[in-house]
Amino acid sequence: MITFLDEVKCVPCHRDAPKITEEELARLKPQIPDWAIVEEAAIPRLLRVFEFSDFAQALNFTNQIGAMAEQEGHHPALLTEWGKVTVSWWTHKLQGLHINDLVMAARTDQVFQDISAYQPAD
Repeated sequence: MITFLDEVKCVPCHRDAPKITEEELARLKPQIPDWAIVEEAAIPRLLRVFEFSDFAQALNFTNQIGAMAEQEGHHPALLTEWGKVTVSWWTHKLQGLHINDLVMAARTDQVFQDISAYQPAD
């Protein structure tokens, strides 16, 4: 039973891997409270918008998330704009949510916290 998303490793995912259950999602979602569950093209996804003070910071965050995703072999949709980055996680092979998506959302939150700790306050 998974209790802390930041302590779990992503697992290789195949087409017949189980999607996350409603019960698991209800239990784990509070660990990533800033993420919304949205449907796009009838596929549930985790979505969060991160705000920054300029484009350079947003791009730095995008690059860090991209490097993390490449290392794990699990890739989000990233939209980088001036002062914000929209991140969306879902498992393409499953056309839905897998535990890996919640793990990566938690890791994304950690990257944001780490970056925010070094940004001067406005």
